[in-house]
Amino acid sequence: MWLENKVLEGQYIILEPLHESHVKGLIEAVKDGEAWNIWFANVPHFEEMAEYVNQAIKASETGNIAYAVRCKTTGDIVGTTRYYNVESQHKRALLGYTWYSNSVRRTAINTECKYLLLKNLFENHHAYAVEFRTHFFNQASRNAIERLGAKQDGILRNHQIMKDGSLRDTVVYSIISTEWPAVKCNLINKLN
Repeated sequence: MWLENKVLEGQYIILEPLHESHVKGLIEAVKDGEAWNIWFANVPHFEEMAEYVNQAIKASETGNIAYAVRCKTTGDIVGTTRYYNVESQHKRALLGYTWYSNSVRRTAINTECKYLLLKNLFENHHAYAVEFRTHFFNQASRNAIERLGAKQDGILRNHQIMKDGSLRDTVVYSIISTEWPAVKCNLINKLN
C-alpha cells in the first residue's frame, strides 16, 4: 500500500489509526454538539458509531486510512478524520470524513490535524494532489478548507443523495504539490 497506517503526532493532537477501542471515545465526542443533526453533514449518530468505525477499519485494508483524533492536553478522543479514495498509482488522496466534538471546534486541533495529514502525504509519500469535498451548504467546512489554502476546483451538481433524500451539490477543493510549501508556511504560522 502507498500510505502507511501509523500514528501521526503533533503539539496538540495525536492521530491514532482507528480501532474498535476508539468507539466509546467517539460516542462521547459526537454527543458533544450532536453534529448528526446537521442535515448537510455526514456525521454518524452515536448509536451508529460501532458500525461507522468497523466500516472505516475495513476500508483501511485497501489503503483508506482513518484516524481517531486525540487531544494531548485532555487525553480525550475529540473526533475523527481519514484519507479516502486513495489512488496510489496517481499519488493522490482525499481528506475528509472529519468531524469534531463541539468543544474543540475553532481551536488549533483542526489546523494541526490537516497539517499532519498534508505533511505526511506531501513529504513522506510525495503526493501530487490532495482533494477535499464538502456539501455546498456546509459554509463552515468550506471556510475551513479555504483557510488551509486549498483552491476550489468546481462543484459536482446533484452529486450524492443524502440520508434525508435531498440531493447534495459537492464543492471540490485541492492542494497540489507545488502549493504545499506555501500552504505549509501558512499552517505553521496559524499554529504559532
